[in-house]
Amino acid sequence: MSVYLDANATEILRDEARRAMLDALDPKGNPSSVHGPGRQARRILEEARDRLAGYWKAGPEQIVFTSGGTEANMLAVHAFGQGDAGPDKARRLLIGATEHDAIRMASPQAVTLPVHEDGRLCLEALEQALRQNGPALVCVMAANNETGILHPIDAIVSVCARYDARLHVDAVQIAGRLPFSLAGLTSLAISGHKAGGIMGAGALVLGAEGHIPPMIRGGGQERGRRGGTQPLPAIASMVAAYEAARQQDWSVIARLRDRIDEAALASGARIAGDRIAPRLPNTTSLILWGVPAQTQLMMLDLAGFAVSTGSACSSGKVSASHVLQAMGLGQGAASAIRVSLPWNTTEAQIEAFIAAYQSMAARLGSKAA
Repeated sequence: MSVYLDANATEILRDEARRAMLDALDPKGNPSSVHGPGRQARRILEEARDRLAGYWKAGPEQIVFTSGGTEANMLAVHAFGQGDAGPDKARRLLIGATEHDAIRMASPQAVTLPVHEDGRLCLEALEQALRQNGPALVCVMAANNETGILHPIDAIVSVCARYDARLHVDAVQIAGRLPFSLAGLTSLAISGHKAGGIMGAGALVLGAEGHIPPMIRGGGQERGRRGGTQPLPAIASMVAAYEAARQQDWSVIARLRDRIDEAALASGARIAGDRIAPRLPNTTSLILWGVPAQTQLMMLDLAGFAVSTGSACSSGKVSASHVLQAMGLGQGAASAIRVSLPWNTTEAQIEAFIAAYQSMAARLGSKAA
């Protein structure tokens, strides 16, 4: 048996996304060319832009296509992490302690804001930081990629509005899995392969129309905001994936996730966030205290189950999770695995995983505090 349970690293390709990719392979032209084949490619590109804009209830001019979520996040920091008077009046960058490395590594001067034990951003710390002099760009993820825990975005929007701060949201994990709004945001980042498209496309969705300085310069594509020929098949696949994901009943997946939680707790494990904080419907972080995460991962892999120890963007490294450390879990941060269910997970697959997990937990034991 081979069961894939690492959807937060990359979602299983959706049939709709595969078809859209194949259709977008037919045009022979470059979307920037003015001849007939180029215009055909351009039509596909702009139709995809219109559809993605509609998904976010935005205008097509608010969509900037990128290579993925990391580039979209970096572009936001590059574009909005400066003052209205120019780069010499740089905005302070405020980030949550559990952010993805795409944001954590964006600026060595970033101010890190603490999170509560349940993984949600501390609003009091955010407000205190914003009271200090100077403009700020706040960067938070809507849903954590390791734990699935949701930040209180509506409350964060309100705090940022009171202090005239810009707010960029990493929406890579939440987009397509839960309803989410662009309202009140300066921008948000998405990535197509996290929703069931192919790898290679993402987007920065702007809260309002406006010119932003390019991070990648080139031939003036994307209204001069991002140079380079657009990856047409990946973009078409991304848009089709989001449209399909929006039609899915994620409560079915949530029930399967809850079944895993109950079995893991009965086996002596702990759930990051203790099931108190709201989470993505497909994600759980299981802590088998005192048992190295790498050992758990290897045993489950040998049993035919693909899970992870956290972010997929760490070059294959297995180390203590900075997310769980920020949540105050101490040594437990080195004993956690992430289980993230794909859109097409079945009950039989989950029951098989539970049997393997319980067997592993009984064999290795847990030193849970």
